[in-house]
Amino acid sequence: MPVPLLDLRAQHARIRDNVVSAMLQVVEDQAFILGKPVVEFEKEIAALSHTRFAIGCANGTDALLLALRALDIGAGHEVITTPFTFFATAGTIHNSGARPVFADIEPDTFSLNPAAAAAAVTSRTRAVMPVDLFGQIAPLERYHEAMPRVPLIEDAAQSIGARRSFDGEWTMAGERATIGTFSFFPSKNLGGYGDGGMIVTQDEKLATRLRRLRTHGAVKSYVHEEVGYNSRLDAIQAAVLSAKLPFLAEWSAARRAHAAVYDAAFADLSGIQTPAIDAANESIYNQYTIRTERRDALQAHLTSKGIGTAIYYPIPLHLQQCFAYLGYKAGAFPESERASKEVLSLPVYPELTSVQQDEVIEAVRSFFR
Repeated sequence: MPVPLLDLRAQHARIRDNVVSAMLQVVEDQAFILGKPVVEFEKEIAALSHTRFAIGCANGTDALLLALRALDIGAGHEVITTPFTFFATAGTIHNSGARPVFADIEPDTFSLNPAAAAAAVTSRTRAVMPVDLFGQIAPLERYHEAMPRVPLIEDAAQSIGARRSFDGEWTMAGERATIGTFSFFPSKNLGGYGDGGMIVTQDEKLATRLRRLRTHGAVKSYVHEEVGYNSRLDAIQAAVLSAKLPFLAEWSAARRAHAAVYDAAFADLSGIQTPAIDAANESIYNQYTIRTERRDALQAHLTSKGIGTAIYYPIPLHLQQCFAYLGYKAGAFPESERASKEVLSLPVYPELTSVQQDEVIEAVRSFFR
């Protein structure tokens, strides 16, 4: 039988009653915009992320854009980020009016290289935006050390519930950044039944402004202190996500267990690199991403066996046509470019059965044999 990259129907089958009941309550209340479901979910995410404030918004992309606006970042400013990430990371910087400035990644974890980021700082730099790629937190303390006066926007779209050890204590995704952002796109570890996003911060002034910016710049109806956006988290999505949240830790643990099985199964294979997890991190494995110079041939082989895979990300952002105006050329960021040619993500979703995982393992091993 085919093994999909992700099987949301298998997840829904287990939690259907919880989710449908939560959705129907919103329908019965006929209160679809903000309100109690959003407030309660914001409290739950603030508690999970060990932050004082959480502000729901329409999607993970808006979370980044609102974060930039809350920090007064715009025309004439620069924001440093990675070229090896989803488009929204740099796209929001462009759409804020600022200029994306790329710095290369670390070859093992794919995180934005702190030294490279620090070298890119200029008098126009207003923030650094690292990405918690594939489920593990970027080395936030190293950015703080290298750029102590530069605000840090943590793109945590792929890392909700992930932990990193700081000075011997566990801290959560979003906790240590100036502003952290989450996405609840359906394929995320905590995914909605549609789009959704969340912004977290420890700063009360930033939280107040973020709430204002998400509702057209108004603190109350028809009184606008600034021009904002229409970016509210739907009450139905908040209800769905609250119903799913109690399962998140279990799902993340299952992903880690699947990853450990893969690690052991591929340990003796030459020509393949399993995911490198920073010793300080506990990853939630939003993706299980291997590396091989024979990536395209391996993907074709797995497809022929009915195994779902994906390439995140085949073209680094500095080589995207829309960013040609930045002036970067091929070779500018060799680690990002090499990763884009070698990465391949395998099924790791919580409901993956041992039989299905054995099929994936056998298919990979048969290719390298």
